[in-house]
Amino acid sequence: MENEKGLLIVLSGPSGVGKGTVRKKIFDDPSTSYKYSISMTTRDKREGEVDGVDYFFKAKSEFEELIKQDQFIEYAEFVGNYYGTPVQYVKDTMDQGYDVFLEIEVEGAKQVRKKFPDALFIFLAPPSLDHLRERLVGRGTESSEKIQSRVHEARREVEMMNLYDYVVVNDEVDLAKQRIQSIVAAEHLKRERIEAKYRKMILEAKK
Repeated sequence: MENEKGLLIVLSGPSGVGKGTVRKKIFDDPSTSYKYSISMTTRDKREGEVDGVDYFFKAKSEFEELIKQDQFIEYAEFVGNYYGTPVQYVKDTMDQGYDVFLEIEVEGAKQVRKKFPDALFIFLAPPSLDHLRERLVGRGTESSEKIQSRVHEARREVEMMNLYDYVVVNDEVDLAKQRIQSIVAAEHLKRERIEAKYRKMILEAKK
């Protein structure tokens, strides 16, 4: 029988909530079989980040040319930088039966919802906005004005939680990882997915 089509797993949430940390913890687990879809961005590389591993880092002019060529599932401009998800890798990988894991900003997730309504949308939330501010300050990569801008944006993004299927509070990275893995496992057992597979088997048996 041909491969069951993979799930598109969308993890997003406010900047500074720890999306990258949770994603790395998931992919450090040897049992993880998801394929990570690397996003493209025009923001500067942070210390320790690697081009082609954490993000594809592009100049703004290059990114805008790819927009014109309709090469993104979604893209967004966030705090002065573009972020986007290259389209072909995601489609090809899902068709091969693999789950594809996207770690993207909230605005990008809204676009994915329109194009992939069957995707699994998980909102990673901070325990509180004060906790989020502390994380941003502790990161030490941005000015106080930029941090204030991100906290203000986070407040708006939390209000968009209703666009998601599940909410995972990132109070502890290991727990957040386990919750996300449990959600994905449960999603594969949904009646709609299992029923579609068996209906196809019955039709093929009648031929």
